[in-house]
Amino acid sequence: MPRMGICTRYSNAEMLQQAGYSYVEEGVGKFLIPDKSDEEFSAILDDASRYSLPVEACNGFIPSSMKSVGPDAVHVHILQYMETAFKRAQQAGVEIIVFGSGGSRNIPEGFSRSEARRQFIDLCKQMAPIAKKYGVTVVLEPLNSKECNFINSVAEGGEIVKAVNHPNFRLLADIYHMKMDNENPENIVKYGKLIKHVHIAEKQDRAVPGTYNEDFRPYFDALRKIDYKGRISIEAQWKDMQTQAPIAIETIKKQFNN
Repeated sequence: MPRMGICTRYSNAEMLQQAGYSYVEEGVGKFLIPDKSDEEFSAILDDASRYSLPVEACNGFIPSSMKSVGPDAVHVHILQYMETAFKRAQQAGVEIIVFGSGGSRNIPEGFSRSEARRQFIDLCKQMAPIAKKYGVTVVLEPLNSKECNFINSVAEGGEIVKAVNHPNFRLLADIYHMKMDNENPENIVKYGKLIKHVHIAEKQDRAVPGTYNEDFRPYFDALRKIDYKGRISIEAQWKDMQTQAPIAIETIKKQFNN
C-alpha cells in the first residue's frame, strides 16, 4: 500500500496522523512562499516543525500570472521563482513539487500548439537540473480538458516527460482528472516507469473518496502492475475533514487491496 497524504495546510497534521495518514501536501505559494522574504519563510518553517506530520510534497507551483507558454511567456522570471521554491523545499524536507499550474501553461487562443509544446519542454529542461541541485523532483500533472487546454492526459504528459528526459522531472497520475476525461487506466501501466506521484478524488463533485463510493479499482490495479512505491495524495473538495479523512483512507485501502 502506498503512503497516503492529503493536500491541505500543515496545521491539520495532528488530525491526519490520527486518521492514519503519513504526510501533508502543502501549497508552494502558501508554504514555500517564493515571492516572500527568507524571514517570513523561516517563521513558517519554525511553526511547521511543531506539528507531527512532515510536509513531503507541494502543489500550486507557478502562479497564473507567470506564463509558461505563449507570446507572454516569462521563463526567466519562472526560473528565478522556482529556484527559490526548490531551495526552500530542500530546507523544509519537501521532495515532490507538483507542476499542474493550468493558468500558467494554458495555450492562448490562436497561438501555435507545437510552439507552446516546444516552449514548455524548453522550460522544463532548464528547470530539471536546478531541481536536482536541491534534491527535489518536479512531477508534471495532466489536468482535465475543462481546466486547461494543454497536457490533458497521462499519455500526453508522459511524452513530454520523455522529451525532457531528466530523472528530476517525472510524471503525476491524477485519478480524478483521468476519470473526468475518461482516460484508460492502462496509460498508468504504459507510462509507469515515469510516474512518481498520484492524486485522487471522486469524479462527481471532485468529492473525497468514499463520498459516492466510486470505483477506483481499475486505476489501483494499474498502480499495482507497475509496483508503484510512491505517495497517494487526496486532492478533493472537503466538507468536514475530521469526519471524512478516516473514511477516505479506509475506502482507498479497501479498494487498493481488493
